[in-house]
This record gives sequence, C-alpha cells and structure tokens, in this order.
Amino acid sequence: MNLHPVLRWVLWPLSIVYRAIARLRVWCYRCGLYKSKSLEQPVISVGNLTVGGTGKTPMVIWLAERALAKGGRIAILSRGHHSRRGLAGSHERSSDEVRLFLSRFGDRVPVGVDRDRYAAALRLNERQKESRIDCFLLDDGFQHLKLKRDADIVLIDATNPFGAGFLLPAGPLREHASALSRADFVVITRSDRSPAIESIVRRHSAAPIFYAQTRLRAVVEKDCPLPGSSVVEFRSRRYLVFCGIGNPQAFCDDLSRWGIQSLGSTFFRDHHRYTQPEADQLERLAVAMGATALLCTEKDIFNLDRVQFRLLPVHFCQIDLQINDDERFLASLSNVVIKRDAATEAAVAEVSSRQPGKDRR
Repeated sequence: MNLHPVLRWVLWPLSIVYRAIARLRVWCYRCGLYKSKSLEQPVISVGNLTVGGTGKTPMVIWLAERALAKGGRIAILSRGHHSRRGLAGSHERSSDEVRLFLSRFGDRVPVGVDRDRYAAALRLNERQKESRIDCFLLDDGFQHLKLKRDADIVLIDATNPFGAGFLLPAGPLREHASALSRADFVVITRSDRSPAIESIVRRHSAAPIFYAQTRLRAVVEKDCPLPGSSVVEFRSRRYLVFCGIGNPQAFCDDLSRWGIQSLGSTFFRDHHRYTQPEADQLERLAVAMGATALLCTEKDIFNLDRVQFRLLPVHFCQIDLQINDDERFLASLSNVVIKRDAATEAAVAEVSSRQPGKDRR
C-alpha cells in the first residue's frame, strides 16, 4: 500500500476515525455488548495487524500439515475474498487462498467459506458427522471477533511491520499495535531476529515471540486451472516476475534470496484476476527483456485460469513456511489450546448441570 505522502496525510483524519471505531468494536466484545460465538472444537486463529501479505496462508498450511502428520482432523474457515458462500469446492468463484488450500490438501482438509465463519463451521460439522473435526483453523481471523478462538497467532512482516503507524485508509494497518495485547503468539516473518520489532511488541504484549521465513519448495510449471506437478530447473532461467499479492516487494526479495534471476517485475493489486490483454502485454514485455519464462506466486495461478500464454512458459513458486524452534512453538500452542478448551468444558458442564437439557456450548 504505497500512497503518496501528501495523500497519506490528507487521509490521516479518516484514520483517526477508523481507529476509534475499531477500538470501540473491540471494547463492545470485551464488555459483552457483542457476543462471540463458541464452537464445540478448539479454534486457532491466524491473523495480522495489516492489510496484505505477512504469510497468513503459508502459516495456515503449515499448521494444517502438522496436524495431518499427527493424525488430526483439521478444517479451515475462510472469509474467501470474492468467494461464493458455502463448502468450498473447485468452482471458479472460490478465492485464490481457498483454491490454494484445496490444491494442497484436496479432501483431506475441508474448507468452509463465509463472511460468518461460525456459520461456515456449523455447516462443516454437519457435513463431517462421521469423521468429527478436531480443530478449526481460522484464516485471517484476528479481527473476526464474532467467533471465539482458543489461540490467536498474529503475524508481523519484518520488512513492513507497522506501516509507518498509519491505519486505513492512510496506511496498511487494520489495528494499532496496541491490539497485540489480544495475541497469544507473535510470529515475526521474513526475519531471523529483529530486536526493534520485539521492543515494540513488548510495549503491548507479553506473548511469546517466534520467527519464521519463507522457504522455496519448488518452481513448478503452470497448468491451469490447477497447478501441475512439473518441477522446473530454474537456475538457468531468466524471468519476468509478476504478481497480484499484498506484499509484492517481499516476494521479489525472496526470489533474490533463493537465487532466481529476475530481469524485471510487474505488480498488480491483491487478488487481481488477470485478463487476456494483460497476459499478452506481459508476454510482449518479457520477450523484449530477453526473458525465457514468466514467474508468479502460487496464489496468482488461480487468477490466471481464463487467460492463455502463447509465447513463453509460466512458472510459479511453491513455498513453505519455516518456523524457528518449531517444536517449542507447537508445544506452546497445544498447551494454550488444551488449557482453554478444558476451562470452557468445565464452564459448560457447570451451566449444563444448572440447566438440564441444554446443548454443549
């Protein structure tokens, strides 16, 4: 979100109003004026303070993969940017994040899509009666206070942690850094160590801090409408890079770190659905630069399913998240979830004993 400095200061008064409304909303939930709804299963939220890419989708995938490896039955709840409400399938109107989840997990991880994540969870529970879901992962859920969660994981991108302090619409912040007081875990992405960011976090939160980096799993040849499995040897390639994600510069920085040769880059807005004229223009630009292929993110390929590239191949980066001290992170997360779920069970049992016939939660 790169606004001109003059425009940013023009919009600054609106940011003050936005912050006041956001704080009032949180206060209403805290005081019980608004009620958060609870599910039978634990809910782990993955979110951030800013608009755009901090690594939420890779984090959700990382958690789901760890749960599957231990035999857990996990499900994902997503708002689904421009998605059709319901149980996610392979239909074209699913968001890029939802289709990425489906591509990685297939039917091993059900995905519920709705602005109301509680309603999505109820539909999933009804559908999965015979194989009960153990835990829900709430994608982009830090501000979704309608659904009660057992653990809040907040991601901070070290390359642009707090958007120079400007809230929407003058900057990328959804909430002020003081909202970190609600976090159970803070994960600083794209860094191994950042004392300056830690210092800011510690002003507002005592939550344990972990670090994570993006890791290249493979460069893969595009095969619309879903990704193919043809791994590419990228070291001899010269790429024109393009993407429509929240933090495109971070993607370019990752490419440099991974040793991928970029001759230039073109950025589009987040979740951009590409048109044929744009694809043609990208190819012409790539040919003029002397590129041998085009390169984008894994999320972008789901927004390319209505266009064709005729002159050059298109590749995408399949990435993973790598969390420092991951075993301690998982153990700490499990402890928080187990303790809160046990406390909820006890409270529900007490209420049920007073009011016979009431359903759990």
